[in-house]
Amino acid sequence: MDIKTRLEEDMKQAARSKDKLRLSTIRLMRNAITNAELEKGKELDDGAVIEILGKLSRQYEDSIEAYKRGNRADLVEKETTELDILKEFLPQALSPEEIAEMVKGAIEGLGATSVKDMGKVMQELKSEYVGRASGRDVSEEVKRQLAAISARAS
Repeated sequence: MDIKTRLEEDMKQAARSKDKLRLSTIRLMRNAITNAELEKGKELDDGAVIEILGKLSRQYEDSIEAYKRGNRADLVEKETTELDILKEFLPQALSPEEIAEMVKGAIEGLGATSVKDMGKVMQELKSEYVGRASGRDVSEEVKRQLAAISARAS
């Protein structure tokens, strides 16, 4: 079952069970998807939907950090719960080891030898990590591995 269908079914279930927080979170996700579809003028596939949900996930994470800095425990709890609901619709997150292996494969496949090749490597990896790992984590691993290759070559 694709993600949009799962969202539709879960939204109906949340409405039946009167789970207001879950219902509003799912509606927020569906609205983001619908807006993106209207903007692009076509129906989105699961890959594009995962990308949108990944962006929403990062927004939630940023909000949680801001609320923590502002000592707003009530909002931290609410946003964390909403983020947990959103994550149910994203693919399984990649472990640091899986990220390292994925980066290593891309670097070898492209023949990247220095940090100058970082853009090419990140572009190659984008479809593999979207929704499964943060761009920041992947970028740090790419930098680390490319720096190690450059150091060995020197």
